[in-house]
Amino acid sequence: MIYTCTITPSLDYTTYLPDFGSGKLNRSEKVYYYPGGKGINVSRVLRRLEVDNIALGFAGGFTGNYIQHFLHQEGVQTDFIQTDEITRINVKIKAVEETELNGPGPDISLEQQQQLLLKVKRMKKGDWFVLAGSLPESIPQNYFKAIAKTCTDNGIRFVLDTSGPALKELIDMKPFLIKPNEQELGELFDTVITNKREALHYAKKLVEKGVGHVIVSMGGEGALLVTKEIAIFAEAPKGKVVNTVGAGDSLVSGFLASFTKDGDAVKAFRTGVASGSATAFRMDLCQREDVLALLDQVVIRSLNEKDVK
Repeated sequence: MIYTCTITPSLDYTTYLPDFGSGKLNRSEKVYYYPGGKGINVSRVLRRLEVDNIALGFAGGFTGNYIQHFLHQEGVQTDFIQTDEITRINVKIKAVEETELNGPGPDISLEQQQQLLLKVKRMKKGDWFVLAGSLPESIPQNYFKAIAKTCTDNGIRFVLDTSGPALKELIDMKPFLIKPNEQELGELFDTVITNKREALHYAKKLVEKGVGHVIVSMGGEGALLVTKEIAIFAEAPKGKVVNTVGAGDSLVSGFLASFTKDGDAVKAFRTGVASGSATAFRMDLCQREDVLALLDQVVIRSLNEKDVK
């Protein structure tokens, strides 16, 4: 089973209007209510790719109930830990310019933290645990290291998709897969990544540290995958980018959906890139037919530091 974990999910209220004026009444043309959070996005896309999974995390109040109901309607199983606080609401205003108002995450008590750790300890050998999204500074890094160590000790494949200090701290736990973008990869080594050669160089350093699979997303240009055995680059399919939110999460979903079936990293990488692009070309997350339509458009080639720029 694949388990995704979103520590601070949200209800994303997205409103569209022709123009937004501060300090006056604005009337929306249309609004959408979606469950937000990187792990939740991974769960939703996995389900659309016909892969069963269970979404974990912390949720509370009417917004938490809405998120769980929404996921159940899409066929995603949930096992959230209930909080006393209402799950935050993030407001996204889509006008000529985009404005966002993100609510604060909840305070997660020590007891609630232990509940999540216990769920991880109960997972079985061969399961997957995807820790995705921002990790609150109020929770010590040692806690997340304990989760990662539990996964390693019990034969659970640990997938990490976060950023900042948390990513740097958890690299040493040798996750099965990480997916930094260029900026996040550079931050891991206190440098700036400006081209594929540099991205390849530093991705290899992560593999040397024990990371199993490193996918570096490079926006519209594509992405690269580095393991002990392979180093490849995938050119992203061409199309009109409508919405980049969730594209990286969809890449992770596509990779896992494919890899869990046959263990082929190259095939999984192709599916991941197709999934990320399919989401970028839609208002919401991709559908299975969108991904299948783009698979043949993903061009993959081998990488060598001497040959790339």
